[in-house]
Amino acid sequence: MGLLFLMHQIEFVWLVPNDDNRIVDGTDLRWEFLQENTDHEMKKEDFGPCSVLEVMIGISRRIAFSAGGEAEGWAWQLLDNLKLLSMSDPLSKRKAKIATAKIEALIWRTYQYDGTGGFFPLNFPEEDQTKVEIWYQMAAYINEIHPDY
Repeated sequence: MGLLFLMHQIEFVWLVPNDDNRIVDGTDLRWEFLQENTDHEMKKEDFGPCSVLEVMIGISRRIAFSAGGEAEGWAWQLLDNLKLLSMSDPLSKRKAKIATAKIEALIWRTYQYDGTGGFFPLNFPEEDQTKVEIWYQMAAYINEIHPDY
């Protein structure tokens, strides 16, 4: 099993108000896929719950729009921030267990106060990132790495 496949198998659950907007971003990818790749009538809801992979790709597109760069590059940066970039495919059972634990820490927000272990680790957090909406975590992260934005 590969890392991205694993991320696609795990449902993203939102705990902080407005993080459900990141699920909308993720499921919008399905609509794009359906529009570009199918001739039959399906709805994006037909695919089931939104995965962590879909949310990550949706976020990477938002960052690219806000901070510049390419969404693909930002997706790799988010994987690095999650400490998953070193997970090479195929994942051994041990690595799959480690990756799952890191993904669950992201979902259930058991990462560190400064965002380490989440999508957006900060050097100078002004508040507990485990309680901050992902959108605002992203904005703070962009401000730290690109202070001119």
